[in-house]
Amino acid sequence: MNRETVIAEALGLLDEVGLNAVSTRRLAKRLGVEQPSLYWHFRTKKDLLTAMAEAAMAPHATAPLPTPGDDWRDWFLDNTRSFRRTLLMRRDGARLHAGTTPTGDLDRIRRKMDFLIASGVPERDAHMAMLAASRFTVGSVLEEQADTDPGDTADLPADWPVIDHESAFEAGLALILNGLVHRTGV
Repeated sequence: MNRETVIAEALGLLDEVGLNAVSTRRLAKRLGVEQPSLYWHFRTKKDLLTAMAEAAMAPHATAPLPTPGDDWRDWFLDNTRSFRRTLLMRRDGARLHAGTTPTGDLDRIRRKMDFLIASGVPERDAHMAMLAASRFTVGSVLEEQADTDPGDTADLPADWPVIDHESAFEAGLALILNGLVHRTGV
């Protein structure tokens, strides 16, 4: 048993039972080992969850980085959509990711920030836009993953518009981008 096996099995357990039911006891049983043997790889459950979150983000973390010829607006939209798709790949993906620090991805984040700045977005605005898009995306996915019956509109007023999760996400993302373009003039 190695660290990667433990993480892969932990993610499988997450997909089966959800974040609330993931425990080191259940994981050890799934792996056919005693619970203390997990501490060889992860000192605490928090360490395990952090490693799970990092592994769950691999599809987004390995997406191509922007190149100097890319339009920053298109890239910003694509990058945020990629983040959303990746969070949605795992049950409770947004909850797993929330509150983690992407320490293994800092170089990629710097390169993304450098791309925005080189495209003419002021540094502070680039930082704030990336943070706003990230938090908006996590919140949107959190709501989407918590919605156990998206077709249930019984509690809404009859004239209330019903907006699907994807449309709501795209509208919010457009507002963030349009606000950034308006603020920076780029």
